[in-house]
Amino acid sequence: MVVSELSEQDVNRLFRALADATRRDIVRRTLVTDVSVSQLADSYDMSFAAVQKHVAVLEEARLVTKESRGRERMVRGNLERIRQAQRLLDHFEELWRSRIDRLDILLAEDEPAPPDT
Repeated sequence: MVVSELSEQDVNRLFRALADATRRDIVRRTLVTDVSVSQLADSYDMSFAAVQKHVAVLEEARLVTKESRGRERMVRGNLERIRQAQRLLDHFEELWRSRIDRLDILLAEDEPAPPDT
């Protein structure tokens, strides 16, 4: 079960990290190819330090990993973590769909019978 594979703290970190458009874009870009922090910083209208902070939030949520390659710090998206997030969202969708289905059944039971003609 998805819920058991992620702690409450993991879920909070995951959604906090994905709540920001810049971080979502960083994840998207780093799932395609490894990108250096410097390259990322050049892509956004913000300081290098701000991009580093975004990457740190993503790292804490385990959505990306960093590794040194020479003098560069390369960022790589974590596809398995994205899959965990997708499974969690699928679980929530299933939960809410079943609740809506039950509500539809209850509402149908409460509908008055059509009058005899």
